[in-house]
Amino acid sequence: MDSSDAPEQPPRRNSLEAWAARRERRRESDHWITGTRRVILLADADGGGAAHLHPDAPRLLLERQGDTGGWAPVGVAADHTEAAAWLSNPSADQAP
Repeated sequence: MDSSDAPEQPPRRNSLEAWAARRERRRESDHWITGTRRVILLADADGGGAAHLHPDAPRLLLERQGDTGGWAPVGVAADHTEAAAWLSNPSADQAP
């Protein structure tokens, strides 16, 4: 049996092609890549920690600029509730 008779093998699980396919599937759902708005915690009350530990801290509101693809500040939210409302309403023209 020569090599031309051998069945074609599927790509290995850890091959570059398999990795690239997985990466493309993730890119579509990745908020940091496809999103148009993001919120960053401004206060660092106790020297660190995640944003959910500081629900009353202010947040910087950022929107993606279509021409450059960069992020530009558009306002400040007083707390988590205000920032979440801004994130959930992408059609709003004004920052809070």
